[in-house]
Amino acid sequence: VQLQASGGGLVRPGGSLRLSCVASGRFFSSYAMGWFRQAPGKEREFVAAIDSGGGNTNYAESMKGRFTISRDNAKSTVDLQMNSLKPEDTAVYYCAAGPIVSPSARHYGYWGQGTLVTVSS
Repeated sequence: VQLQASGGGLVRPGGSLRLSCVASGRFFSSYAMGWFRQAPGKEREFVAAIDSGGGNTNYAESMKGRFTISRDNAKSTVDLQMNSLKPEDTAVYYCAAGPIVSPSARHYGYWGQGTLVTVSS
């Protein structure tokens, strides 16, 4: 599975942004998908994940109510809708594929290249 993330950019605090990750290769619908982020000088952290069928989601506590993960297996895409963005959301966002929904990066074997989100006025 190859993953390509897009949709990052500069947004003002309180604004919204939608990230998208498209997968190439077979069996996308059999993978759980996750979004992680890494801010400058910080470790990579979990953002959200969704199971293979799209019926089960998991969010980091600080993203609950602001971020929404969704997927379209027919299009092999997973999206992350981000609302009420804060400067501390500034980071490179990565999509990842793995066998289970997990907040741990070690459970994801396939990673996209990342897309930069900058929240600043």
